Amino acid sequence: MTVIADIEKTAESTPLPGVQRKEKRRRKPWLDYGQSLNWKNRWLIGACGWLIFISGWYLAANMDLAPARLFPGPDVVMASLWDLFAEQGFAGDVLSSIRRIAVSFSLAVMMALPLGMLMGSFARVDALLNPLLGAFRYLPAPAFIPLLLMWLGTGDAQKITLLMIGVVFFLVIMLADVTRQVPSDFIETAKTLGGNRKKIMWTVVLRQSLPGYVDTCRQMLAVSWTYLVIAEIVAASDGIGAMMMRAKRFVHVDDIMAGIVTIGCLGLLFDAAFRLFYRVCFPYLKKNANEN
Repeated sequence: MTVIADIEKTAESTPLPGVQRKEKRRRKPWLDYGQSLNWKNRWLIGACGWLIFISGWYLAANMDLAPARLFPGPDVVMASLWDLFAEQGFAGDVLSSIRRIAVSFSLAVMMALPLGMLMGSFARVDALLNPLLGAFRYLPAPAFIPLLLMWLGTGDAQKITLLMIGVVFFLVIMLADVTRQVPSDFIETAKTLGGNRKKIMWTVVLRQSLPGYVDTCRQMLAVSWTYLVIAEIVAASDGIGAMMMRAKRFVHVDDIMAGIVTIGCLGLLFDAAFRLFYRVCFPYLKKNANEN
């Protein structure tokens, strides 16, 4: 009886081959929460997404949904982009736009970082500045264009200031939120070891929050690019936005779409540069960066 009972228990605990295969499939579903991908699969899936988008664009452009001049296909836009760089000096416009983005965003970070650190570290500073900066976040940056034109004229100063206004208020609030995530145990330990406010700010708060600061700046840089065309359509002689406005006068939709493609590609390059900087400077967070 004991031998028979042992055999029955063994049979119950050993699943059938078909059941084993089902369990394996359940353990590794194609789509599941919390999955992580290696770089090869991530690049492959990303390429498939672009292929689907470009194919859909090409099919829609060749279905006569709109006149070809108003809705060119990707092949026409790429030919226009090549002509812009080869024949019309578009590289100078691109460099002008990059310079404006770089200068304006650097100024925004220089203003937002100290304010965000102070607001996230000290409740009294936050109580003083948060209501004011929180209200400014909801003001559309283009609303400042008439004032900036009267104050600064039509030169680069007006465009750079507009680009800075578009991101600086959001950036302050987001950097303050990152600063608040510093564990209170770190602060209390530093105080116990004799650290003053200044020393704690530089050796604890800044070092703990620096990865979050970099990631926040990466996200807000995308917002800065969205304001580029708005900044360059008013009394601009160079830049991607100025080229697009010149193309609008002659109904060159292919040139306008080429400018949009250029802004998207530049944004992706800047985002990739920030991601590379993040991984090089914070290798101990490489796993978390890959998951995000």
